[in-house]
Amino acid sequence: MSNSVETLLFALNLMPEVVAFEQVQATIDEHYDYTPARFTNGSGDDMMVNEAGTNEGSCKIFAFAKLHKLSDEQTLACFGHFFRDHVLSNPQGDDHANIRTFMRHTLADVTFDSDALTPKTR
Repeated sequence: MSNSVETLLFALNLMPEVVAFEQVQATIDEHYDYTPARFTNGSGDDMMVNEAGTNEGSCKIFAFAKLHKLSDEQTLACFGHFFRDHVLSNPQGDDHANIRTFMRHTLADVTFDSDALTPKTR
């Protein structure tokens, strides 16, 4: 899969099961400037607080998902094998807490204190 945003969005729409976490990260890195940002995932007593500079893969994916108005399912697909192989295959596990928390909520429950991604100017 190419690193273009359009190709990634196409795959998320038609073939989400083939989307790879590494490819999503490479696409984001190629097309966006990343600034570590504090973000929360979830709500109420079921909320994860991620300080700036932590869980950067999740930070990039959630910021990308918000920028492109992805569905919750498309957002989960961006986590690739971490979602499909680690989380779905072990529903009672406690690894990948951001993914597991997100599954109980929606993208509307992910909030950022500042912009994590800005499009690169060419």
